[in-house]
Amino acid sequence: MDFELNDEQKMLQEMATRFVSETYGFSQREHALKSDAGWSREAWAGLAEMGLLGLPFAEEDGGFGGGGVEMMIVMEAIGRGLMVEPYFATVVLAGAVLRHGASADQRAAIVPGIVAGETIVTLAHHEAGMPRHATAARTRAMRDGEGWILDGGKIGVLHGAGADRLIVSAQGEEGLSLFLVDADAPGLRVEGARGYDGVPVASVHLSGVRVGADALIGAAGQGEAILTRAFEEATAGLVAEAVGAMSETFDLTVDYLKTRQQFGVTIGSFQALQHRAVDMLMELELSRSMAILAALSLDSDADQRSRNIAAAKAQIGKSGRLIGQAAVQLHGAIGITAEYKVGHAFKRLTAIDALLGDRDHHLAALAEKGGVYRAAA
Repeated sequence: MDFELNDEQKMLQEMATRFVSETYGFSQREHALKSDAGWSREAWAGLAEMGLLGLPFAEEDGGFGGGGVEMMIVMEAIGRGLMVEPYFATVVLAGAVLRHGASADQRAAIVPGIVAGETIVTLAHHEAGMPRHATAARTRAMRDGEGWILDGGKIGVLHGAGADRLIVSAQGEEGLSLFLVDADAPGLRVEGARGYDGVPVASVHLSGVRVGADALIGAAGQGEAILTRAFEEATAGLVAEAVGAMSETFDLTVDYLKTRQQFGVTIGSFQALQHRAVDMLMELELSRSMAILAALSLDSDADQRSRNIAAAKAQIGKSGRLIGQAAVQLHGAIGITAEYKVGHAFKRLTAIDALLGDRDHHLAALAEKGGVYRAAA
């Protein structure tokens, strides 16, 4: 793919990459995972100080108006560092919902806090027994005068226990709707946990939670359309994060092959292992090209955008598994220990594949559409 960053994008890439490499080593990740919150407020403040928390939001909302390529650059850096902070949950996923659905007043009340690193917002949508790519919900929204009453439960809510506000999806008479709910709302109970990749998750229980008319994001029944668009942008972000994690895994593996000795020579001198490393590199470069395609596709028409993003997610599902497996095998037993970064990266790549539809789901979606490109008329 013929693609080159402009000068501003190169500066952003250099800044984000330097921040992660200089301030978020593996020891910092381990420390964050062991903390009560499961992530680092110091690292979050650093992201805010550099303006990265405001990257995708419009300038009139207090952001910087970045697009898909800028988001790809930052998410790849975050993937390299295996950062567990709520950048994806708050800035990418919940941020996309706010940008495409929230009113100007709602954005004015929430976005400045996100940009400053003072407010954590996350999407509470997934439910037990439903696929992770679903845009439907069993949680109910009943009208109560000018407001609403919410009843139901959510699982796998990214950074739910540390959120200041939740965006809750619920089914009403008009269809699926989205609501802003304060974390301390009466009737709301949040139970924190950790995902197998270390990222904090939560179960959310809503029992008679009352919200006002101003809590509704967009119009009643518009939730599915907002989520569909937000999921596409979030998926493109996940693809870029996966490329970062795969890049770091590949670099660590090559360095190991150059230093680990067996029979008096470095194991990287064995041709069979060189072939494995080349296979990893090919998968990485295929994924990088698809990440670029996904980022550029965010400005395409809806049909081609959905095709390209599905193809990109399917590619990183395949490549992430192959690179992760090869890295663990080439490292030997150390590759799966909690004290080594490769095993953590493999877990994160596995989680990314599952989020918002796995490889099989996106391949099926592509097949239903007839492939990546429309058939010629």
